[in-house]
Amino acid sequence: MIRRDKYLKQLIDAKENGFPKVITGIRRCGKSYLLKEIYRQYLFSENVVETNIHVIELDDDRNIEYRDPIKLGSHVREICSSSAMNYVFLDEIQKVYPIINPNLTDGKHVPAKKHDADILTFVDVILGLSREKNIDLYVTGSNSKMLSTDIITEFRDKATNIHLSPLSFEEFYTYIGGYETEAIFEYMQYGGMPLAVLKSDEEKKEYLKGLFETTYFKDIIEHNRLRRGEALDELCNIVSTSTGELLNAEKIANTYKSVCRSDIDKITIENYIGYFKDAFLLSEARRYDIKGRREIGALRKYYFTDTGLRNARLNFAFPDEGQLLENIVYNELCYNGYSVSVGTFENVEKNKQGKSIRKTNEVDFYATKGTRAYYIQVSADITNDKTKEREIRPYALLRDQVQKIIVINKPIKETRDENGYTIIGITDFLLRFIK
Repeated sequence: MIRRDKYLKQLIDAKENGFPKVITGIRRCGKSYLLKEIYRQYLFSENVVETNIHVIELDDDRNIEYRDPIKLGSHVREICSSSAMNYVFLDEIQKVYPIINPNLTDGKHVPAKKHDADILTFVDVILGLSREKNIDLYVTGSNSKMLSTDIITEFRDKATNIHLSPLSFEEFYTYIGGYETEAIFEYMQYGGMPLAVLKSDEEKKEYLKGLFETTYFKDIIEHNRLRRGEALDELCNIVSTSTGELLNAEKIANTYKSVCRSDIDKITIENYIGYFKDAFLLSEARRYDIKGRREIGALRKYYFTDTGLRNARLNFAFPDEGQLLENIVYNELCYNGYSVSVGTFENVEKNKQGKSIRKTNEVDFYATKGTRAYYIQVSADITNDKTKEREIRPYALLRDQVQKIIVINKPIKETRDENGYTIIGITDFLLRFIK
């Protein structure tokens, strides 16, 4: 069994707290497995009897009638008639279709259309069931209707959101074992999607490539009612090749024009990026003025939730090691509870003509967590003097007391260079330093 201790603890901490537990995350990251296997075994260990655990899989044709929200609510209340605490798992909740308020349709259950106003949805069912004193409710879903961040907004402060990511490097390494250096190379290439981890290299490639075509793109196109997916597909390729680069709609539009020989407007680009973020395929890091202590500008860096998915978009052809390392570091910082921004600041220096000019400098990440704060540069290797000089240059211009770190893809433990900067290998950084 692949361990997901972080998320199991979150479920345990939220147990019987009076709120529904809404488990979100990119498709195929292990939401159902966490609930129906890992958490279920925990409940058994706490002497919860099996008859008080109810799993309703709404993608099962035997449960098709419960896709009606009112029938689902009635059914759950019926099977939870005992006064003992009942643990109810509703899987694939997005299968529950909205209906018009029956009070407006002479009691008939009429499926709602897009612009109908007074409707009942799975949100109403979840909130209603969560008010029952003998029901502890857990909900998962596996397409854009459920994964979208706007669903969590609908619940506001009436639900406990547990957001699942693909396997972290620690979870991945705990499962596969072996040498750390070999594990990080495999993790960079194929990521941490749980089902991919269990396959051979060739099977991983086909599985990850197939996820885009048969799952993610299909969900996004259907959920957002897009007529064609060609621009969406090409935009995903552009972001894949530009992982870790500062981007905005104008830069992406220019790249699209040069690649596709056609135009795409900025609003469409912003919408499409939003679709990727809502489906949890992409995350964004905003620029933060280190000296001015504020977010600035429209430029963003975009990172894939999983490096294997990013590489699948490029057919696993010559992945850029530095980009992959940066993507992993960003994901792992977020996984470990850090707030992460792209650090930026300006300084004044002389040009060749002796004229004073203002220059913008960048640090890959400015990460904070409680009282901890780090500047982090990520590099595949710094044995080359020019590469090291480029990486430490921003640090030499910063006079504050924030710890300055360079993460490299070498099997070395934490050390200090002659300037007092922390040099650390990627596996030591991921498995120990940021914990």
